[in-house]
Amino acid sequence: MHSLQETWVYLNASPLFHLTLTLVAFQLASWMFEKGGRNPLLNPVLGAVILVVSVLYISGTDYGTYFEGAQFVHFLLGPATVSLAIPLYRHWHKVRRSALAIGVSLLTGSLVAILTSVGTAWAFGGSEVLLASIAPKSATAPVAMAISQELGGLPSLTAVMVIVSGILGAMFGPMLLNLIGVKDWSARGLAIGTASHGIGTARAFQVNETAGAFSGLAMGLNAVATALLVPILWGLLF
Repeated sequence: MHSLQETWVYLNASPLFHLTLTLVAFQLASWMFEKGGRNPLLNPVLGAVILVVSVLYISGTDYGTYFEGAQFVHFLLGPATVSLAIPLYRHWHKVRRSALAIGVSLLTGSLVAILTSVGTAWAFGGSEVLLASIAPKSATAPVAMAISQELGGLPSLTAVMVIVSGILGAMFGPMLLNLIGVKDWSARGLAIGTASHGIGTARAFQVNETAGAFSGLAMGLNAVATALLVPILWGLLF
């Protein structure tokens, strides 16, 4: 028993252990997703988060220690985001043909995401710090956290809201689009990417390449739109 405890302490202190934990958790969550018939409620990101958090909580491991090992996966987010340009290039003729519709949709979606989140938090008596933290939640995490910090919000809370928005969009977005009768893959991808950034985009690629390409486009453009709109609206409202 003493030897087992010493082994655990050694493994827990190794950055390689937490990298392995992250990869194994995602593989297990992906396996559950496939076995469940790709049910959106079994979203692999959500499953992996639950598994990793459970292990960290049981072992008493703080986030800083975990991130020392998991930061390699974090580093790969950059190349993965850039790689979204490849399927977008394949569908560039569709993008050019629908440029006006894409621009109007993105602007509308970005405004709705900002105003509904801030309005809801304000209606329930949320503080100014909370409003600043939640306003950019539909942008990708690095952009949202930078905006939040600039407005006096809590970047850590913003990161949580971004992840929650992404997971909820990936889980329920396709069902909602089915419910309202949106069948065009480019339109579906644009909606998912605007509302739920990278996590939603990953889900869109699992369903259809065209949807994934337009979701990646929406994710990038919505980050720019949010970075411009949030400070302007914040200045007008507060």
